[in-house]
Amino acid sequence: MGDLLLVRHGETAWSRAHKHTGRTDLPLTERGEAQARSLAGLLVAGTRCVTSPLVRARRTALLAGFPDAEVDGDLVEWDNGDYESRTTAEIRAERSGWWIWTDPPPGGESAADVELRCRRTLARVAPLLDEGDVVLFGHGHSLRALAGTWVGWGAVGGAAFTMDAGSVSTLGTYRDHPVVMRWNDTSSHPPEDL
Repeated sequence: MGDLLLVRHGETAWSRAHKHTGRTDLPLTERGEAQARSLAGLLVAGTRCVTSPLVRARRTALLAGFPDAEVDGDLVEWDNGDYESRTTAEIRAERSGWWIWTDPPPGGESAADVELRCRRTLARVAPLLDEGDVVLFGHGHSLRALAGTWVGWGAVGGAAFTMDAGSVSTLGTYRDHPVVMRWNDTSSHPPEDL
C-alpha cells in the first residue's frame, strides 16, 4: 500500500497575513511560486496526483511537476462563510474564544461538513493507494481535517496539527493502522523560508 502525501499550496497574500482563506481564489505570491517549484525535487514524478480546483493548489501542483493532476472538488478549503478574509484575532474581538474546529463560521461549513468531504476523498483515493503513493494538493484547514479523519479522530482532530504554506506531510499505515508518518516538512523551501 502506498502513502498519501499532503501538500499545502504555496504562500498567498492572505496566508502570509494569516487571513482565513476558504473559497476566495487567490494566486500564489512570488515566494509561493518558489515554494511550489522547490517541491519538484521532493515529490516523485509520475506519482498519482489529485488537487483542489482552486488556482493556488492547481498552480502549486503544476510548478511541483504535476501538470496532469486530477481535480477533486472535495479538496477545496474549509468554507469560512462570513469570516472569509478575516484573521482569527479580528473574529475573536467579536466572538471571544472562537475556534473554527468547534464553532462553525456563520454561512460556512462545520467540522462535520468538512469531514464528509474528507471521507469522500479518502474513499476515492483508496484504490489508487493500492498501486502506490498518491499526492494531494490542497489547503491548510481541509488537509489538516483530512489527516484527523485518516487517523480516526474525525475532522476536529486536525486541530492538533499545523501546516505551513508549501509544506509536505505523509500519511501511511503501521501494522495496518493509519498513522502520520511525517508532518509539515518545509525542508525543500528556498533559503528565505528557512
